Amino acid sequence: IQQITVPSWFTSVPSDFGSASAGTMKADEWRSLITVYIPIALVSLWGAGTSHPSDEVGTHLRAVLDHTMELVCAVYLTCARTMTVERAHAYCSHIALYVGNLKKIYPNIALRPNHHTAFHIYDFLLLFGPAHSWWCFPFEHLIGILQHLPVNHKTG
Repeated sequence: IQQITVPSWFTSVPSDFGSASAGTMKADEWRSLITVYIPIALVSLWGAGTSHPSDEVGTHLRAVLDHTMELVCAVYLTCARTMTVERAHAYCSHIALYVGNLKKIYPNIALRPNHHTAFHIYDFLLLFGPAHSWWCFPFEHLIGILQHLPVNHKTG
């Protein structure tokens, strides 16, 4: 993460991501992490031309990479500034492959309600257009500002 250069307008993630001192990441930082930083890191570690202790390990890591890229594609499509029926269908395909293969890649994982909810985003993309027009990042930002205002524990 520290070695990746991004445009100044792009939301970065804490350089000490993963440590307690990094604090809690915001939704936009998570989006940046999954659409830019994680793909770069995983492709450089596990993509074509990388070496691994055994063919079995390499095959497994490549499967994890391919699986992760299904989620990356789904998030990228959801966060696009424009939406078409074809993009919504592509989102649905990527999220179906991602959720459908979770148990294969991670046999001990328990599926969560968010996995089910992800399928409904397809409907929202068709009904309301690009997620950018209805997501809550601006409201989350405002709530974060309001939470840091000194009020001496009094309302009103």
